[in-house]
Amino acid sequence: MDRIVTLDSRQEAALQAIADRFIALHKGDAVKALKEMIVLNGHLEERLDAMEGSRRATRQECTCQKVKGRWTA
Repeated sequence: MDRIVTLDSRQEAALQAIADRFIALHKGDAVKALKEMIVLNGHLEERLDAMEGSRRATRQECTCQKVKGRWTA
């Protein structure tokens, strides 16, 4: 999931507003907010990995076909 994303000024302003609110939720403690964001990001990555794994398994099942009465991958 390593990608560089370029934001326009409107997107940058929206991201800054969200970041400011997130820090405000942590009573202005940017380090505490950053730590929580890292933990939340880890949980999201785990969920995405699990979803991709199930999609991969589904995709592999879908490539099977019956040829001359036998199932092939």
